[in-house]
Amino acid sequence: MSFLMDIWNTIHGILTSSDLITLGLMALIALGAGFMMQSMGSIVTTTVVALVAFALVGYVRAVTMGGQNASAFATKDWQAFQGLHMMTLLAYAVAFAVVIAVVHTARSIFMRG
Repeated sequence: MSFLMDIWNTIHGILTSSDLITLGLMALIALGAGFMMQSMGSIVTTTVVALVAFALVGYVRAVTMGGQNASAFATKDWQAFQGLHMMTLLAYAVAFAVVIAVVHTARSIFMRG
């Protein structure tokens, strides 16, 4: 059970320490992925694609809005990814997967009726 609490605390830390633009981008990508997902069987693939999309949007945001040098920031971003703790990556994946699954389920229910 402590493993689940560790994941929950990491998710809570991500959601409470991120700025509003980042949270908005996360929500927008997860909502879009939930609407585009064909079946619940593709939740893992959809979550991975959503995480990659989130990373790319974060990179584009840093280069365009943050004024970062594109090649230097790409190297810095890649090194940050290599040093990423697995618990943080798992927390992002769980958060995205839950939102994607809820959106897909809601879309499926409302599209039937």
